[in-house]
Amino acid sequence: MRKCDGQMSEMKEYIRSLVNPEMAPTGIRVALIVGSALFAINHGNALMHNRMQRSRWISGAITYIVPYMVNIHGQYSNHRRDQAKR
Repeated sequence: MRKCDGQMSEMKEYIRSLVNPEMAPTGIRVALIVGSALFAINHGNALMHNRMQRSRWISGAITYIVPYMVNIHGQYSNHRRDQAKR
C-alpha cells in the first residue's frame, strides 16, 4: 500500500471518529469548557457591547469546533496506539 493511500485511510478513520458515540461525550465537554474560555477571551467584549456581527458569530462557532476536533484527535490517536500494541 502506498503511503498516500494509508494517509487517506487514516484521515477517513479520523473523520468517522468525530461522530463516534464513545468519543463524543468527552469531546463535547472539552469543547464547552475550552471553547467557552476562548469565546470569552476573543468575543466577550463584542458580545457585552452588542457588536457581534455575522462573521464574528461564525468565528465564535469555530472557537468551539476546534477544541472538539483536537480532543477527538487525541482520543483517536490513543485508540490507534492501543490497537497497534495488541
